[in-house]
Amino acid sequence: MTGIPRLDDPHGFIRSHTALMAPPLVPEVSLHLAVETVAIWEQTEEALGEMGLPPPFWAFAWAGGQALARYCLDNPGIVAGKRVLDFAAGGAVSGIAAMKAGAASVEACELDAFAIAAIESNAAANNVTLTPRLGDLVGTDEGWDVVLAGDVFYEAEPARVIGGWLEQLNARGATVLIGDPGRSFLPQDRLEKMAEYAVAVTRDLEDREIRQAKVWKYR
Repeated sequence: MTGIPRLDDPHGFIRSHTALMAPPLVPEVSLHLAVETVAIWEQTEEALGEMGLPPPFWAFAWAGGQALARYCLDNPGIVAGKRVLDFAAGGAVSGIAAMKAGAASVEACELDAFAIAAIESNAAANNVTLTPRLGDLVGTDEGWDVVLAGDVFYEAEPARVIGGWLEQLNARGATVLIGDPGRSFLPQDRLEKMAEYAVAVTRDLEDREIRQAKVWKYR
């Protein structure tokens, strides 16, 4: 894999550096995912770092997102007919699953243009319509019925801020579902486990081949 990511053609970069494949836990969904894990990470991290953009989290189907996607597909009543936010969506595996499960609409938010392009490409590959949102929605409330948050509790300060926001959304009546494979800063004392899945993961990223990913909601 060669080439430097171009800010003016993120869709082209995604086409050139990924392959369309189904995550292990969610065969119903196809995503543009990295084939060579270390290669795409190193190439894009170096290039995007110089531009002040995040590394390519969108190129991997993280365990927490897969767990949320599986839960939505197996329990469609949670999202059917609802307005859904897929927060920190990555490649939007959870949001795509929510649409397949009958959601009225899904917004998928991320922080860089390559993630937004991945969301658009993945939605098209699955014949669903998502609304991509470029930017940080933490602290906002646009009346979503359901909020999906996968793999967001891996750093202390962001986890504190994000967790407080999610609790506020839950308190006003939103259904907040968290997908997490045991990240360090998950506030388990305030959560109730809804489901658990064994998810095949990439050893290069997770230092193991299986993660036990859980779906949680606030008590």
